[in-house]
Amino acid sequence: MWEYTIHLFKEYMGTGLIIGWFLLSAGYLWFTEKQKHIRILFIYVPLILLILFFTPVFANIVYYFVGDEIYYRILWLIPVTVVIAYAAVRIYGTLKSRIRILFPMAAGLLIIYSGSFIYSNPYFNKADNIYHMPQAVVDICDAIEVEGREVMAVFPVEMLQYVRQYSPVVCMPYGREITVERWGNTDELFAVMESEIIDAQDLARYAKARLCHYIILSQDKEIAGDLLSYDYILFDCIGGYDIYLDTTVYIGF
Repeated sequence: MWEYTIHLFKEYMGTGLIIGWFLLSAGYLWFTEKQKHIRILFIYVPLILLILFFTPVFANIVYYFVGDEIYYRILWLIPVTVVIAYAAVRIYGTLKSRIRILFPMAAGLLIIYSGSFIYSNPYFNKADNIYHMPQAVVDICDAIEVEGREVMAVFPVEMLQYVRQYSPVVCMPYGREITVERWGNTDELFAVMESEIIDAQDLARYAKARLCHYIILSQDKEIAGDLLSYDYILFDCIGGYDIYLDTTVYIGF
C-alpha cells in the first residue's frame, strides 16, 4: 500500500517542480502569514491532507470502500495553485523598484518551465465541436430525438459517456457504470452489444425487452443475422454507425 501511494504521488507530481514551488510557498507562508483563516486554508488543511494520503491505515480504509481508482483524487483537495499564487503575491508586495517589475516575469517563466505542453499529450485530440465530444454522437442524438418526449436507445460502449453529457432526452438501458469492472455490474444486452460477433436475434430480443426505440451499431461490427427480420428498419446511417428503429415500440410520430 505504501509503495502504491508513493507511485500515485509521483504520477500526480508530473515534473515535480510545481509541487516543489508549492512546498516552498507553504513554507514561506508558515513563517510569514499571520491571518488565522489563511493559515488554516493554505497551511494546515494541505498538511493534514498530505499526512492522511500517506497514512497506510487511512489508505486501506478508502481502498476498502471505493477501490484504488479514485484514491489519488484526495490530492485534488490540496490548493496547490492557489497557495503558489498567494505566496507569489505576498512576496511581490514586499519588493521594491526594478525587482518588483522583474519578479512577475520570472515567476511566470518558472511556472511555464515547471510544466509540459499539454497538447503534446497523446490523450488530447482536437475537438470536433463545441461540446468536446465525437461529432457522430451529436449527430445521432439530434437525429433520434423526438420533440416532447424521451426516447430509449442502446449505444456501443465508445459512446456511452458522451450521450448522457449531450442529451437529456436520449435515455439508455445502461450507462458508463456498466464498464467499471470493480462494480461487478452485468447486463445481457450490453454483453450482446459488445460480443465479437453480434447475434441479431439475441440483440433484438433483449432490446425489445428493455423497450429500446433505437439500436446504434458501428458499421465495422460483424452481425450474425439481420435486424430487419425482427421488426426493425434502417432509420439512418451517420458517421459510420447504422441506426435501427424498432417499429413495434411507440415513439410518438
